[in-house]
Amino acid sequence: MMSWTATVRYDLEPAPGGLALVQDLLNTLSAGRPREADLLENAEDARAWLDQALRSWSDATHRPAPAIDLTAEDAQGLRDFRHDLNRLVGTQTPDASSEPGPVASLMTLPTALRLDEQGHIHAEPRGTGWRQVASLALIEAYQAQCTDTLRRLKTCRNPRCATAFYDRSRNNSGVWHDVRVCGNAANLRNYRARKRAGAGADQA
Repeated sequence: MMSWTATVRYDLEPAPGGLALVQDLLNTLSAGRPREADLLENAEDARAWLDQALRSWSDATHRPAPAIDLTAEDAQGLRDFRHDLNRLVGTQTPDASSEPGPVASLMTLPTALRLDEQGHIHAEPRGTGWRQVASLALIEAYQAQCTDTLRRLKTCRNPRCATAFYDRSRNNSGVWHDVRVCGNAANLRNYRARKRAGAGADQA
């Protein structure tokens, strides 16, 4: 039974297949009202999240989960990778407010290609600790890019939220993880700002 703990705590539906691992990693961040805990805050929390995420990934992809151990240093490395990955995925959202800066950690992660008995080629993560987790996440992101589904994984345009959601709208136009929560709040703020600007112009 799949249980993407980081994603479901924000009442979000997981992305399809292995892409849900990328989404769940992004959603380990502290967000929401009241704010949820950062699931990568320390090695113990990071291990608990990763154990569940790997089980869910295995269920979603029907592949055995790799054995990965995380140290305190790995927890920091994984948080840094999450930050870079968040900036990359954030550009999938229409009208993204800024372009991503350098994401050096995304450029140095090892992977391997394996040919199985059925003639299928599989990409497999390499490295240890956070690098192995990051390698697996990038493999899933790349495969989603090849099937043109990565562009549907976005981060909420509300900077106070920034949770990762999978846009299932027909024309892939979503920008809020929940239009009733973040969309209405943003529209209300914009309305009040226009009212203040209009009042100032009338007094000028």
